Amino acid sequence: MKREEFVQMLYPEIVQVAPSFGHTCPQAVMAQALTESWKGNGISYLAKLNNFFGLKCGTSWRGKSINLKTKEEYTVGTITTIKDNFRVYDSVRDGVVGYFEFVNTKRYSNLKGVTDPRKYLELIKADGYATSSTYVETCCKQLKYIPEQSNQLDDDRMIPVTLDGIAQEVIAGLWGSGDVRRKKLELAGYNYTQVQKRVNELLRRGA
Repeated sequence: MKREEFVQMLYPEIVQVAPSFGHTCPQAVMAQALTESWKGNGISYLAKLNNFFGLKCGTSWRGKSINLKTKEEYTVGTITTIKDNFRVYDSVRDGVVGYFEFVNTKRYSNLKGVTDPRKYLELIKADGYATSSTYVETCCKQLKYIPEQSNQLDDDRMIPVTLDGIAQEVIAGLWGSGDVRRKKLELAGYNYTQVQKRVNELLRRGA
């Protein structure tokens, strides 16, 4: 998988899920995923298990898990290798929802409503999400790989990442119909059932 393909797969999911948790900075979240999951030539082993954000189990996790080595920087400049238990998710969507559930606590409540990616990353680092002293800068370097609009159709026209934007394009006939529509949406990384549901809602409202 290429880096661009990874972004195209994951970013639309982040964009769709974030608002339901009161989050308004999907670019920063995608930058975190790239920092945690992209390892030079492809995604990490943990990312293949749909844990794109390096989420550890903690005491409250009751789902699947795996024990892996990881590096921590508890003291600036000193890297310590430890083994810890990490969460495993069944699907890409579950992994994204899992991230927002993880940060949907009082500890991370200051992230809600933040729209500036650097500010979001500075806050989540200060909240204790990561131990790396270079975490903010490393994440910020990933922002250049995240387009404001996350995918392309065959004619290279950028498609909107919001659910309403996709639904409006479906209504306009830009995604075809029937199985063709389903395949195009799924190939682009969108949840066909969710998009179609929104299309029907807009049509009922006369949008």
